[in-house]
Amino acid sequence: MSNPDLNLLITLDAVLAEGSVARAAKRLQLSPSAMSRALARLRETTGDPLLVRAGRGLVPTPRAIELRERVSQLVRDAQAVLRPAELLDLKKLERTFAIRTSEGFAENFGPALIARIGQLAPGVRLFFMQKPDKDSKPLRDGVVDLETGVIDLASAPELRGQALFRDNYIGVVRTGHPLSRGAITPEQYAAAMHISVSREGLEKGPLDEALLPLGLQRKVVTIVAGFSTALGLARGSDLIASVPERHTASLREGMYSFALPFHTAEFTVSLLWHPRFSADPAHRWLRSLVLDVCAKSSGSSQLM
Repeated sequence: MSNPDLNLLITLDAVLAEGSVARAAKRLQLSPSAMSRALARLRETTGDPLLVRAGRGLVPTPRAIELRERVSQLVRDAQAVLRPAELLDLKKLERTFAIRTSEGFAENFGPALIARIGQLAPGVRLFFMQKPDKDSKPLRDGVVDLETGVIDLASAPELRGQALFRDNYIGVVRTGHPLSRGAITPEQYAAAMHISVSREGLEKGPLDEALLPLGLQRKVVTIVAGFSTALGLARGSDLIASVPERHTASLREGMYSFALPFHTAEFTVSLLWHPRFSADPAHRWLRSLVLDVCAKSSGSSQLM
């Protein structure tokens, strides 16, 4: 069965609304002959005469009366679908956005983001989802709206992304820790007791690789899955937590932070989303808000 000509719906809507071939032709800016041909096609397609002569005029058939409201609604719905998106009214926006991210990101940037949303769009809620791995399948499947992380955008061409900020690792200890009383050498750093942060439970990571050329190795005594947990342990012990500086700025308050005494490469934390949301006005607004909140946090983290 061939697909029906959906343009006939517009013609049918005009014919049923006007009850006159001449007035329908004028409404659609068609010639009388073109309108007559269109009506003939409609009669053939629907299997009904639609308009029949009664005296000097035309009256709708029962089938035409039955179709009138349905056809009118279909045309209005189609016009709404094809109409350019209306300006976003943040005060009336009611929506829940899911953001898949680390606990550290949510705890550090979440308060400012929630406060801004509360001021601009009080009907919007954020659902911060845990990120147990780097698999972006939930993003591709539409389960989440946004995702943050250290991700090579070239390896995910089907996704869209934008850099949020550059970050680097620093060391953090409790106030009064022996390492908080002066310059720290690579040897002192490596010899202290360390917390390894790894979602996979790995003992070694990029920091251990950076120490290898110096012939040094960290003494890892515990492994945790997140930076906030690492900082919580370091706050109440003599352990060292090595964490991203920007990512953990608010979580390190009241603790002693120091630059690592050896070179480590900076890395970029990015914001990711699926192309299906690229043109969504509300989604665009949220993305710009996340970017703005992260940008305004620049420089707020200072080593002590």
